[in-house]
Amino acid sequence: MPERTVACQGVDLHVVEEGSGPPVIFAHGFPELAYSWRHQLPAVAAAGYRAVAPDQRGYGKTSRPHRIEDYDITHLVGDLIALLDDLGEQKAIFVGHDWGSMVAWHTALLHPDRVAGVCGMSVPFQPRTPIPPTEAMRARFAGSFFYILYFQEPGVADADLGADPEKTMRRLLSGVHTDVDSPGGLVSADDGRGFVERFPEPAALPDWLSQAEFDFYAAEFRRTGFTGGLNWYRNFDRNWERTPQLEGARVEVPSFFIGGAADPVLAGVSPSTQEQWLTDHRGNVLVDGAGHWVQQEAPDEVNAALLRFFESVSRDEVTA
Repeated sequence: MPERTVACQGVDLHVVEEGSGPPVIFAHGFPELAYSWRHQLPAVAAAGYRAVAPDQRGYGKTSRPHRIEDYDITHLVGDLIALLDDLGEQKAIFVGHDWGSMVAWHTALLHPDRVAGVCGMSVPFQPRTPIPPTEAMRARFAGSFFYILYFQEPGVADADLGADPEKTMRRLLSGVHTDVDSPGGLVSADDGRGFVERFPEPAALPDWLSQAEFDFYAAEFRRTGFTGGLNWYRNFDRNWERTPQLEGARVEVPSFFIGGAADPVLAGVSPSTQEQWLTDHRGNVLVDGAGHWVQQEAPDEVNAALLRFFESVSRDEVTA
């Protein structure tokens, strides 16, 4: 699969792509990589699209800026728009998973003229909160451990996740599933444990993840650590402060949502809550048996759903 580097906003963005035609830009989540879309890019390219996935800033072979504020939503969205500019296209369909979903939703809000359609995975669209997000989280999860709040203090989660990257990735890739974790490491008793220890050690890798695939993840995070991705979380309040214009904003472009029916994230944020904020919503697909890593756990179902959505977005919209 062709790889290249795109210089934008002071970072070198490592990009993998396949195919030709109307562009589809894939944005991964935490802790993932462009590699997380390895099952989607060939299928989407074969269907006649140009499938493009970056290691987003802080991840993989892309630059890892030192300043926390370099990971705010303006920079994250700006990277995707710069990538679209580099492709020489006016519009693309944007597909995001987990944190990448939030970046894709914000791309549709902040640059609707550049977005032909948007698909979120695992994290539904959430409107702007009336108070800073971490303030709302502290009120909601008072007395409990909540992973996003644990991630806020620089250095703490970095050391926890980075102490043994293989264990961290093994437990996360195996454990964010309601059959295993309900929701376990995401919300649980505030008993002094860190994040990684809240996920059980699996007896084996899940069926959908080969040893070679796991080894790729482990080697990349052993090399880079987790600070880049954690810094995305440390900008929740900064993102809120920088986007007052999004009060009451709705996503006007064609939208779609895909999730795993066994994703514990959806136990806290139901996809049904987003639809009043999506003006041209074209459906939700919940994949039975799949957990949080839905596009890797159930690639055939996800690819079929994606292509149905893409087909519903006219090619005139993509290339206008």
